[in-house]
Amino acid sequence: MAHIHPTALVDPKAELDSSVTVGAYTLVGPHVKIAAGTSIGPHCVLDGHTTLGEGNRIYPFVSLGLPSQDKKYAGEPCELVIGNHNTIREYSTYHIGTVQGGGVTRLGHHNWMMAYTHLAHDCVVGNHTIFANNAQLAGHVEVGDWVILGGYTVVHQFVRIGAHAMTAMSSLLFADVPPFIMAQGQPAGARSINVEGLRRRGFSAERISAVKAMHKALYRDNLTLEQAQSRIKDLVDRFPEAAADVDLMTGFLQRMSTERGIVR
Repeated sequence: MAHIHPTALVDPKAELDSSVTVGAYTLVGPHVKIAAGTSIGPHCVLDGHTTLGEGNRIYPFVSLGLPSQDKKYAGEPCELVIGNHNTIREYSTYHIGTVQGGGVTRLGHHNWMMAYTHLAHDCVVGNHTIFANNAQLAGHVEVGDWVILGGYTVVHQFVRIGAHAMTAMSSLLFADVPPFIMAQGQPAGARSINVEGLRRRGFSAERISAVKAMHKALYRDNLTLEQAQSRIKDLVDRFPEAAADVDLMTGFLQRMSTERGIVR
């Protein structure tokens, strides 16, 4: 049996591993599934078709799996899927998806989600991200691996944030943020590259040089976006060790929305 506080209300149909702990006054709905080693703090609400992987730590007053705030949502059995070894701090709210957005809101693995973070319907967040206090995602936002969102960052719906990108505190994102870029402002603009983050993750000097060259092509040399993309593709010849990084950038830019563009 899971370790459930006597005051918690856990629906008999919920599927909890025997190693799960549930704190006082927490509500767990009938369609919730929680894997081994996950702990749920007091005064939480877990409802809807919500799945939590292994080793997650959910702090008090968190709300997971409630219906979307999208007015088009009509009660369909959409999902919230949370991976393994995530920390979700107090007062965070993560909603299920919508039919129009694919039906699933997804949080990956090893993410550090501070207090009052919000994932709206159909958001997809990768692995090893950090969301500082009050980072807020509107619907259909995509966040790549290793992204760091500064406190009070607000992200408009359908915006994409590339892997290893970072935002400063109180940034307002109306456009896509390419991989490796540091963005800041209201609205946010591209300020630099996340050099320190790349070093901490073991990027070699050659790979960092390639990232700097990509940033220069996009933001420093007065090239059109088409010209910048062409130059970035050619960087593989100069920096063969960074081939995967170049592919990451070119793939991101190829999916860029003509309506939103990228931060400038």
